[in-house]
Amino acid sequence: MQFDDDADLDTSEVQDVRGSRIPGGKATVGGGIAGLIALLLGLFLGVGPDQLGLSSGSDEPAVTASSLAQVQQTCRTGQDANTKDDCRIVAVVNSVQTYWTQEFARRSGTYTRSPTVLFGSRVGTACGTATSAVGPFYCPGDRKVYLDLGFFDELRTKFGSSGGPFAQAYVVAHEYGHHVQDLMGTLGRSQDGVTGANSNSVRVELQADCYAGVWAHHATTTKNPSTGKPLMTSLTDADIRDGMDAAAAVGDDRIQERFQGRVTPETWTHGSAEQRQQWFHQGYSTGDMAQCNTFR
Repeated sequence: MQFDDDADLDTSEVQDVRGSRIPGGKATVGGGIAGLIALLLGLFLGVGPDQLGLSSGSDEPAVTASSLAQVQQTCRTGQDANTKDDCRIVAVVNSVQTYWTQEFARRSGTYTRSPTVLFGSRVGTACGTATSAVGPFYCPGDRKVYLDLGFFDELRTKFGSSGGPFAQAYVVAHEYGHHVQDLMGTLGRSQDGVTGANSNSVRVELQADCYAGVWAHHATTTKNPSTGKPLMTSLTDADIRDGMDAAAAVGDDRIQERFQGRVTPETWTHGSAEQRQQWFHQGYSTGDMAQCNTFR
């Protein structure tokens, strides 16, 4: 996966609050067993930590000038994205949102851009205060994606993913898939409290995987209006394999087998490894969001 070295990055789409303090409120999920359980329940849930029993407060991080400047000063071009993890996230967010802006417009709709918040340790959201143990998530209350970059190490070391830059891109694109669902009114289907292989929760997650694949299909041809050129210049078969591997690594069956030694489909919330790969590939092979109807 490569970006145009000379392209300018739009850092306004990523809020960097790493190192900032959260005034008031306490996160109810920490490390150890409680944190692991929260991670297993919340991984890629696509909704905020309020559904995981986290604090219901809506404290926002105290964003300091120095924390904001970290990304703004170091992530200026595509060359930065090709060499630094946090800058790569900026580039992926830019690419994903440019695609969905154009796709919504093509369908006579309006896409509302959503920022990604990079945090460490814990973060305050409109969905409650969460720790990094929850994993990446999208909060519909403030329409933001939340991400601790340390998760990508855990994706490889704890969950057995092969890793790689596109594994990171898949995670980001999946969360923006939930934002697309939020804008279209389908995200709420996951909030009925029902679990299981055929539950709405699973169908919502698989659709977000499919939407991630749709973006990947168009990533190298989506032109930035300001430059007339695609931000992403190369996406290889090896990159897609890394994305598929990451999707499988966070399948409910893989997670349950790894951490509890048995598979219980009646408690699934995200779908099996095979399903997650299947729907990501469905989006990638067709490039058509209309082919992502997991509710049929």
